[in-house]
Amino acid sequence: MVKQLKFYKNFRVLNKHKNSIILIGNFDGLHLGHKKLFNLAKKYKKKFKLKIGVITFEPMPKMYFNKSLKNFRISNLSQKVKNFEKLNIDFVIIKKFDKKFSKIKSQTFIQQILHNNLKAKYIFVSNNFRFGNKREGNVKQLKKNEKKYNYKTINPKPLVLKNKIISSTYIRKLISNGKIENANKLLGRNWEIQSLVERGRQMGKKIGFPTCNMSIKNYVIAKKGVYAVKIYRNNKKFFLKGIANLGYRPTFKQKKLLLEVHIFNYYGNLYNKYLTIELISFIRKEKKFKNIKQLKNQINLDIKIAKKKLN
Repeated sequence: MVKQLKFYKNFRVLNKHKNSIILIGNFDGLHLGHKKLFNLAKKYKKKFKLKIGVITFEPMPKMYFNKSLKNFRISNLSQKVKNFEKLNIDFVIIKKFDKKFSKIKSQTFIQQILHNNLKAKYIFVSNNFRFGNKREGNVKQLKKNEKKYNYKTINPKPLVLKNKIISSTYIRKLISNGKIENANKLLGRNWEIQSLVERGRQMGKKIGFPTCNMSIKNYVIAKKGVYAVKIYRNNKKFFLKGIANLGYRPTFKQKKLLLEVHIFNYYGNLYNKYLTIELISFIRKEKKFKNIKQLKNQINLDIKIAKKKLN
């Protein structure tokens, strides 16, 4: 039985969560590199009989400072929470990243938050971790303050596979390049988009392939084209199979970027329902067809390929 995970919106934690192991980061996608950090923290937990807590931020600081950065996330907040719940940790602090918090000096963060509020015993961060006003704080500063505030900084080497450092940045690049199968391996699960089904022009239905039209919100933009996908509704116990086109539908001269999902052998009404779409395999790039007949022939071919990928 998985224990209940405690969530906080600030640093005023219960006494039982003080004197803990604290991991700090965005943890976007919670990939295999992140899991290496968590697995090491669990060894410390077992050895020193301590609890494990996480500090993460919402919105992601990079998106807060760069308002034009819309399509960046691997996971939304709901997905991040679910991923934390699977890790068997004790508590998570999801701190609102706003103007006031961004002005906190790095030394103040160490003294008031990590020491006074949390009384952290071990602080786990990545080698490139930066914090405080204008990103002035770093791992070197954390280590400099260890004796003064009675904690130990742990910054293990990043996970490297095939000479590549596994990071959220690298996974975003793979997704953008259509290398979805590679991205899925590094995430340790299939990359997914959660969104609401919107009403469209029903062009897919008119040509015999009804689709669920979905906005991609703040997710990183995958390579435009056709994918084999799995579709989930309310939970992860049952899924449907289908194909999805991410793009602008050039044959129909559309201007809005959409994820259009065609579910095999499904005839229900999904308007205004939230769906989770797992991208399994990239099939082909988006292209403009001369006529509807060519498009329909290609979709039939795409479906055959997708069914093989999904078996």
